[in-house]
Amino acid sequence: MHTILLIDDDKRLATLLTEYFSRYELELINELHPKQGIEQVQQNDAIDLVILDIMLPDMDGFDVCRAIRKISDTPILMLSARGEVMDRIVGLEIGADDYLPKPFEPRELVARIHNILKRLKKNDHPSEKNAPLKWGDLMIDKQLRLAKINNTNLNLTDKEFALLILLADNQDKYFSRDEIINELNGIDAELFSRAVDILVSRLRQKIAPLQCIQTVWGKGYRFVPPESQ
Repeated sequence: MHTILLIDDDKRLATLLTEYFSRYELELINELHPKQGIEQVQQNDAIDLVILDIMLPDMDGFDVCRAIRKISDTPILMLSARGEVMDRIVGLEIGADDYLPKPFEPRELVARIHNILKRLKKNDHPSEKNAPLKWGDLMIDKQLRLAKINNTNLNLTDKEFALLILLADNQDKYFSRDEIINELNGIDAELFSRAVDILVSRLRQKIAPLQCIQTVWGKGYRFVPPESQ
């Protein structure tokens, strides 16, 4: 059973999703007010994923997403009745893991949730392949799903961490934007290269001043170990 937090002031939607989610072993908690939703994330360690509406009272979903990212790397799936591409781009830029326009099919929402949770579960399985990676001041722990520079946690989102692992595990390979989209299930395919560029930019900002992500014109992106720079 996974616990999902819905931050949305639509009580009818919360009631419908609570009943629907129960068929898929998903327990829904609903907070109607954004500040209460942020408090839930901060206080409730059982929350596995946040569904966040953009249109909220007092604070919009973008501000709520920023506030959550300051305290947690819990996956965030954003909802919006406007369905505008710019909403999706802004959501990705500030740390959302996925985006779904309203109205939506509940089954698609469940599929996206399972997709995100499956990636998290995959990263939790210990193995030799998941042994911590270290280059100078940079340490990546796959089992704990965290990355540090000088013992300071980088607070990467699910997608940012997945991208870092993809590149770090394949240092001799350049990944094109299409290849990254195919490897990281969940990036909105409609955004194509723009979504990947935003994701890379966010990751670069968090691992600065290390310049680990290299862009090669016509080929894509690759990981350059800090010790080789």
